Amino acid sequence: MGNKNGVRTYRRSFGYWLRQLLALPGAALDYAAGKWAAMSASHAMMAEAIPLQLSISTAAKLKHAWSKQSVFPDPAAAEGWKERDHALVARIRAETAACNRNNVTRTEAYRNVYFRTPELHWALLAHMVSRNGGWNMTDLQGEWLPWLLNAEQREAVFRFLEQANALIFQDAYPQLLLYEWSRREGRSLFHLLPAFGVSVFMAPVWKQFWRDRDAVPLTIALIVNEQHYIEQRVVQHPYYREKVLHTLFFGLQSLLQLNGVIFPYGTGQARGEGVSVLKLSGLILEQFENLPERIEFGKRLYAMLFGIPRVYEGARCFAGAVKHTGSRADYAPHMFSRVRHQLPQSIYKERLLGGRLRLGAEPLYSPELGAAWSDQPLEAPDTGDWFKSVNEVWPYFQKLPLPHSFEITNEYGLMLNKIELAVLAMQRGK
Repeated sequence: MGNKNGVRTYRRSFGYWLRQLLALPGAALDYAAGKWAAMSASHAMMAEAIPLQLSISTAAKLKHAWSKQSVFPDPAAAEGWKERDHALVARIRAETAACNRNNVTRTEAYRNVYFRTPELHWALLAHMVSRNGGWNMTDLQGEWLPWLLNAEQREAVFRFLEQANALIFQDAYPQLLLYEWSRREGRSLFHLLPAFGVSVFMAPVWKQFWRDRDAVPLTIALIVNEQHYIEQRVVQHPYYREKVLHTLFFGLQSLLQLNGVIFPYGTGQARGEGVSVLKLSGLILEQFENLPERIEFGKRLYAMLFGIPRVYEGARCFAGAVKHTGSRADYAPHMFSRVRHQLPQSIYKERLLGGRLRLGAEPLYSPELGAAWSDQPLEAPDTGDWFKSVNEVWPYFQKLPLPHSFEITNEYGLMLNKIELAVLAMQRGK
């Protein structure tokens, strides 16, 4: 270190780490204050909660219907359909295919259904979860993940996300449209469900909903159905298990908290600064490969979204006011940018402190979906019905508890810090 350049490098490095050290107490204080604020906000919102009620009698009726349900639909049922039934099936298939082009079109379709028929709780839940799916897709081409994954790995993860997203839509969206058409015509059209390959599990649920309009068992059933639908077709698919689920990156998701689902629900004031900051609710899914955990995770998201008034009102306003593009700038324009303001650098320089952009730092790049990925043709799913017996679904209809902790504004900032640190560690390890 005796040469001029060496001394300069040493001093610059020492000065850098000194600044980091001096910043730590303030960052720790901010984190602690944020954690306390999140806990206080969760408790306050829980005090206002109106928990969703799962009707015991309705669940019992569904259990009885499922126990009698044949797992093989009647192949001759279509012979009794009227001409207008066949025309409606063709119309719904065409609309589903048109809206299933990509994550943005799917997310918009869910939103439109919910605002037309707000009794379909699942449509708003699906819209918000689908937004998260789009953000995860664009992250693969955004600021950080290209440092952690090569192009082939990012392509595999995108295909995994896209296939799951598209298959759920292909199965669920015709069901939502059938309900809308039933309302228009004033008659139940759920005898047409088999035309769309919908599991026989869903037929008694829709018929029950048509009679009593109880959204809770319907929403739980759609959560159960969607996760079973993708279990063999995506989660257990050999390609996705090898290329995505059994990779080191996927194993690190819990550590980096990349498998979280967030719902923006409002804004607040940053401590001591008088500036508006984003407020987020959400949950972290620990084990994606575990089917029961995915279902219970979906139920907790539902209980939070529709059982906590402030979360519901905030998320609903956000859904109505902000068009989904796939960019995280949709909800955090102070942190993310849809375009790069500078060319990508060969060496990444950290931009965050305490989960927020450093003063003068460039926003994090988060492209819109169309700039990150082209539309992909949907891979034809395997046919067959996942439903085998009432015993495999009945446990999910016993209770619908609210999550204990869901205000994650502060945890979200910590998650961003973790990802940036992973990038820095990867860079220094090369």
